[in-house]
Amino acid sequence: MAEGWAKLYGRALFEVQSAGIETHGKNPRAIEVMKQAGADISEQESTKVSDEMLEQADLVVTVCGHADEHCPVLPAGTDKIHWPLDDPAKAEGSEEEIMDVFRASRDDIRQRVNDLLQQLRQDMSR
Repeated sequence: MAEGWAKLYGRALFEVQSAGIETHGKNPRAIEVMKQAGADISEQESTKVSDEMLEQADLVVTVCGHADEHCPVLPAGTDKIHWPLDDPAKAEGSEEEIMDVFRASRDDIRQRVNDLLQQLRQDMSR
């Protein structure tokens, strides 16, 4: 979801890539809740982070404790931000309760991405 928001709101100024410590495939619930909010992430792929990706990155954002704890050593000059988010894919309950967790996660991530992009734009203008 973070990749979808970052591409939607920051594509004009930033190259956005997303990868994980491991791949999990596409989550249809994430695709659906993003679609409900006007963002199409159906073409995004679940990819594993590579050394090449890290070498090219100026900033790495980890979005769960597992990723933060297992993030590879970053090259000198690469900044890292950690967002301690709960994984909505681990939500339990009725389908509607699970979808509510996905929507809350989507909205939280959208706000975090917007705040980060605003900060990066301010930093660029200095």
